[in-house]
Amino acid sequence: MDATASLVDDIARAAAAADGADPLDEATRIALADGEVSLIAEDDAFALLHAGDLSLVVRPAARRRGLGAALLTRAESSYDGPLTAWSHGNHPAAARLAARHGWERVRDLWVMRRPTADPLPPLSLPDGVQIRSYRDGDADDVVAVNAAAFAEHPEQGAMDAANLARRMAEPWFDPAGLLVAEDASGVLGFHWTKQHDARLGEVYVVGVAPAAQGRGLGRALTLAGLHHLAGAGVDEVLLYVESDNAPAVALYSRLGFGHAEADTHVQYRRG
Repeated sequence: MDATASLVDDIARAAAAADGADPLDEATRIALADGEVSLIAEDDAFALLHAGDLSLVVRPAARRRGLGAALLTRAESSYDGPLTAWSHGNHPAAARLAARHGWERVRDLWVMRRPTADPLPPLSLPDGVQIRSYRDGDADDVVAVNAAAFAEHPEQGAMDAANLARRMAEPWFDPAGLLVAEDASGVLGFHWTKQHDARLGEVYVVGVAPAAQGRGLGRALTLAGLHHLAGAGVDEVLLYVESDNAPAVALYSRLGFGHAEADTHVQYRRG
């Protein structure tokens, strides 16, 4: 790890410990590792820019000195076009900074959690459907289903074959945890689970082809992934869902997931 990457990692770790939320999401960390970000750095703060998305982090011990405002001003002047930024954990300082700089709150992303100690319903599949683990020949089908299922989603809908391969190159990837639903017509949907560590799992992505929706596949795939993670021994499973996606929130609530206000990520936008 070079000196710049080490500085970014050190500041991000300190912020996560103080705030209870990692200030850098997976996409940003991958872009950083691949050298695809523009960096503005100080000794105690940094701003990362990647494809119109801004990550700005100040070391907790150096806050309330104007570092965040100064970095935001520099980042805004360096980028000609719309910008978005996430406040992971809905930090009040981020809300104040956004308001002062005229950024608009545009999305709320909820983290919902479920302990695996709570019993899971048995898995029941629609007629003619089977769920199995990922095989090497499934990549094109997974990309196609994902594109159709998330056509309106600003991040997930952009996943192509290269991005799929890049995510699969991450140390946590396990093909046994990428579950594929199919029938005689082909692949209908998938549930990509993620195991962060021995105790924490994630409903990473659940996608169902539009033509296959309405058959209970979303619930079946979600439940299959939960059984897989519980069998792997994790204590808790989390997932991310748009706060205004009422059908998804209702489904996850029925499966025992809950949301705490502190588990809210807020996206701001500068037009």
